[in-house]
Amino acid sequence: MTSVPLRVGIVGFGFAGRTFHAPVIASVPGLSLAAVASRQPEAVRQAWAGVEVVPDIDALLERCQVDLVVIAAPNAQHHPLARRALMAGKHVVVDKPFTLDVAEASDLARLAEAGGRLLSVYQNRRFDGDFLTLQSFLASGELGRPVYFESHFDRFRPQIRDRWREQPVPGAGLWVDLGPHLLDQAIQLFGPPDTIQLDIAALRDGALVEDYFHAVLRYQASGQQPTLRAVLHATTLAAAPAPRYVVHGTKGSYIKHGVEPQEDALRAGGRPGGKGWGHDPQEGACIVQEADGSSRSRSIPGVPGNYADYYAAVRDAIRGMGANPVRPDSAVELMRWLEAGMRSAREGRALSAESLPKP
Repeated sequence: MTSVPLRVGIVGFGFAGRTFHAPVIASVPGLSLAAVASRQPEAVRQAWAGVEVVPDIDALLERCQVDLVVIAAPNAQHHPLARRALMAGKHVVVDKPFTLDVAEASDLARLAEAGGRLLSVYQNRRFDGDFLTLQSFLASGELGRPVYFESHFDRFRPQIRDRWREQPVPGAGLWVDLGPHLLDQAIQLFGPPDTIQLDIAALRDGALVEDYFHAVLRYQASGQQPTLRAVLHATTLAAAPAPRYVVHGTKGSYIKHGVEPQEDALRAGGRPGGKGWGHDPQEGACIVQEADGSSRSRSIPGVPGNYADYYAAVRDAIRGMGANPVRPDSAVELMRWLEAGMRSAREGRALSAESLPKP
């Protein structure tokens, strides 16, 4: 690997830029956090002394000589800001959700391909330890054929906070916020479904946008393809959250409680790479039914997670030494299912793959 690090600039220093991007980028050898475009210059300087602070993306592109631009601005700005960076010849990472709709996502994908630039979406939950553990365990075949999958991201946040994510503006609401994570993980495990049916609601007192969703993905029996149901669920009113993952298979079940620890560690000011980073103390459990009718249960040791692996893969892909960890085509496909989910909620019915928006 070349000894000259890639210079990275972040656009936006709200929760995403400050918590999920800056400390992760700074932990990756071969990447240098060079600049931040933000309207909070003092907050950036306090957190990252020595990093250049500029007011907007135009100043970032004109003055900072960055190689990679990370878009961590509010969701409605993802498309115009990423487009501006790609037009300037920069490699680009966009925080999830990729864009607001399929048309915007497809536009960015075409632009990146035409310019020969890397374009990737920050699906950091692919690098959660509990997800990596589940992915590896399912591949072992111990559960037999999976027939039911349930993925919860439940929180207890009864108070409405004064932030754009909870206001009736484009890109707000829980489906756009957490749906990209849960849907992407399901597709990574089982592939695209045949249909999606989404229910959304605003359940908290005074809620202006949806703070609950329940999505059912149907995988239909066709030829050699078995039948599977996947349930994706999130709420902000769960004082007693459900298990993070539940899987039932033809030979047994798997259950995992608790959310893996990287987000909490980053919120507390931690940085990837320290001792025990990404280690989840809450192990999953496997219950297998034996031929004689008895059952056996055992703990499944967790695989450590590391969000820095995403940015290390981006670094290598830019250097021509590896693959883009989240390719534009897969990001566009995910946008199709997110958009189909919203249409399903409006129409109150399941939608098939054939009815999805075209790229």
